[in-house]
Order: sequence, then C-alpha cells, then structure tokens
Amino acid sequence: MTADPLWTIEALTKAMRARPSGALPPAVSGISIDSRTIAPGEAFFAIRGENRDGHEFVPAALARGAAVAVVSEARCAAMPAGAPLLVVPDVLAGLVDLARAARSRSRGRIAAVTGSVGKTGTKEALRLALAAEGETHASAASYNNHWGVPLSLARMPQSAAFGVFELGMNHAGEITPLVRLVRPHVAVVTTIEPVHLEFFGSLEAIADAKAEIFGGIEPGGAAVLNRDNAQYERLARAARAAGVGRIVSFGEHEEADARLLAVSLQPEMSTVRARILGSDVTYKLGAPGRHLVHNSLAVLATASLLGADLAMAALALARLEPPAGRGRRITLALPTGTALLIDESYNANPASMRAALALLGQAETGPRGRRIAVLGDMLELGPEGPRLHAGLLPAVLDNAVDLVFCAGPLMRALWDKVPPERRGAYAADSAALLPHVLAEIRAGDAVMVKGSLGSRMGPIVKALADRYSRADASDPAPA
Repeated sequence: MTADPLWTIEALTKAMRARPSGALPPAVSGISIDSRTIAPGEAFFAIRGENRDGHEFVPAALARGAAVAVVSEARCAAMPAGAPLLVVPDVLAGLVDLARAARSRSRGRIAAVTGSVGKTGTKEALRLALAAEGETHASAASYNNHWGVPLSLARMPQSAAFGVFELGMNHAGEITPLVRLVRPHVAVVTTIEPVHLEFFGSLEAIADAKAEIFGGIEPGGAAVLNRDNAQYERLARAARAAGVGRIVSFGEHEEADARLLAVSLQPEMSTVRARILGSDVTYKLGAPGRHLVHNSLAVLATASLLGADLAMAALALARLEPPAGRGRRITLALPTGTALLIDESYNANPASMRAALALLGQAETGPRGRRIAVLGDMLELGPEGPRLHAGLLPAVLDNAVDLVFCAGPLMRALWDKVPPERRGAYAADSAALLPHVLAEIRAGDAVMVKGSLGSRMGPIVKALADRYSRADASDPAPA
C-alpha cells in the first residue's frame, strides 16, 4: 500500500464533476460502498443496489469515520445537516467517471481476465505473481460486474506498477463497457464452457460474448487464449478482427506458446514443468488441481507479457492458496479423528464441477475414510440442465467418489444414475440435505461441497465447520 492518499478531494471533484457541500477533507484514503466495513478516512459512495439504496446508510458511514459521502442531487436534501458531501447527478455514473480517471492517470501495466471458469482464481494468481515484481492492485473478491469493475478501478493507486481486473457477464454486451474502462495491455480468456447457457443457447454465443474483451485491449497489447479449448480458433479470429496484434496460447497442445510439459498432481499442491514463451521453467503451485495448473500457464505468460520477471513470478506461485468457496481446505475435528472438508460452494457449472470432483479424487483419506461429494444444482443451464447434471456421472466414477449426496431438482438427474452402493442421500434442497450429511461424516473422510450460489450449499460448509471446529472437539486423534 502506498502512504500517499488515494484521491485528493480536488481530483475527486474534478473527475466526477461533483458539487462540494459541507466541510471537506483534503483527501481520502480509499473508496467504499459498504457502511459496515468502511474505514476511517474513506469516501462512501451511496450506490443504489438491487434491494437497498446506499443513501439510507450515509449517516452510518459518516459515524464510522467516512471522510466524505458521494450522493445524488435528488437525495442531497435528506442528508445530515453540514455533512461532508460530493453531490453528483447519479452516484454509479460518478463512480464510473472516477474509474475512468483512475485508468487515465495510471502508468501501470494492466491485465483483464474473463472466461467461463477460473476468473477469480486466475486473477488472484496473477496478483501474487506480479506482486513479486512491483506494487500490484487487483479486484477484490469477484468484483467483476457493472459496479464491481469501476469500484476496483477507482481503488487503484496511481503508484501501482500493475493492475489486474476480473470481467464477468451473463448476457451479451456486458463486457464491452467494462473493458473500455479497464483498457488492458493483456486480456486473458481462461476457457469457454456451458455457463449461463440459459441466456445464450450455444457455446459459440458464449465465446462471442467473452470475445468482447478484445475490443478494449490497448494498441500493441496481447490476448492470452486456451489452446486446448474447442472455441480457441473462434476466439483467435475474433481477436484478430478486433485488431489485437499478438495472440498467445496456453495449454497442453503441442503448439501452445505457454505449454505444459509435465505435472505432478499432489493432494496439497502441484509441481509443474512448462515452456513459457520459449523459456523452460519448473515451479510449485501452492494449491492442488489440474485446472489450476492449466490456468497457471496463462498467469505466467501474462506476467511475462506485462514485463515481469518470469522466474520471480513462477516462484511466487508456491504461495498460492485457494479462496473461500473455491477449493479452500478445512480440517474437521471429530471426536475420533479428523476429516477433510473441501469448500467449493461459491458457484458451479459443468466444467468447474468436474474439476472439483477431480480435486476430491486427488484428496487423501484416512484409514476407512471415504471420498464424499455433496452436490447442489448447477443453475442457468436452460433446457440442457438435466442432461448436463446426469453427465457428471463419469467424473464421479473416474475419481473414486464413494458416496454422493445431491440436493435440488436438477441434481435428481445425476442421483438417478448413481449406483446404489454410492448413494448417500437425496433431498429437495440443501437445508433438507444437511442433517443427512452431518450424520454421515466420520474420521478419515474427505468431503467436497459444491453447487451454484442459488442452490445454497455454503450453509452446509458452515454447519460442518461450526460443528466440528477444533475448539469443540474433545482431544481429536489424527485419522
């Protein structure tokens, strides 16, 4: 973090063409849209969300130490008397203007990441790899939509040497305005899979929507594409049509520019040997999973394209940890021993579900331990939903999953195909499934929980972690 203020009030006012009101500070240390977590000295942007209007929380933000609140002209009269305010016609539009100013003042090298699967993990790995070279700013969490991207950009210090931004979408046309804000030097498309298929109808349409990212790449920039994906040629054509001068591919394909040569997949990590843009490199990846190995090739290619030292970037990946909900490993302390919980509850689609089942297949179990998959519906798949759920059976069998628990009407299609000896329990929703899972876990088990956000599998993870926390266990013996 830089010791300098993030924005001076003068710069804030100018960027948003705001009207100042009240006694304003000379500068702010950060940008926030959440009155619950705002830090003293930050600017609070009163954005209207789906359910609540941020203007309702301006008094709370100021009470917690917000230096200034950015509010709309229409709500200005309702603000506390004498409050430090910057008044704009529309708060979200003001944030977008500030994001545009942040990008204009930056001299850093910028990467943008999109794709059907692996955006956040790749963004976090890039943050880690580039931080070995210089000050690096990246999107928080999965801030990849119409407010998350401008918020992330507005938070970028002028001193940052690198910026990494995640761009998401579930409809055509959503990436275009985001990439025009970010203006990356390198754009990564991790892969194209049947995600949000309900809104697109085909993989080709999904690829075309992701290809919008090429329209914002800076002159002389590069696109980094998955050479093993069936949509590679379509994406490469779109990149060339958008004027992208350099296309860099990654994967196991013999023609990939960042090519996997050998890998040792282990329960806690992976060891990788690869050729990245002509240079051979061997490195450790701190989190397990073949899908992370593949994306690490894109990470190292991107870091190199942005001017970072390849060896330093590769060395940094040994410290990679999976984020919560995306493969984080939790030790459950039962009275008779320990079990492993793999939290994959953040979201799900057919590709990420197969990757998570493969991760479970790699997991070590204790004596008499079992591999247990607890699966919720994958949403937004349209008419193909039942078929895609049933199609998970080979991944269950290939990865030696001993017991399968399913929740939701779509997962019924998989449940009906699971061999009887591998059936744990089925329930209409995750809440009804929870007691069956809690009753089944025993020492030595490896348990993986996954489903779309709307299937609410996160509470199952929380219930397991809460019930079997180390503090509550009575002298647990290792399994």
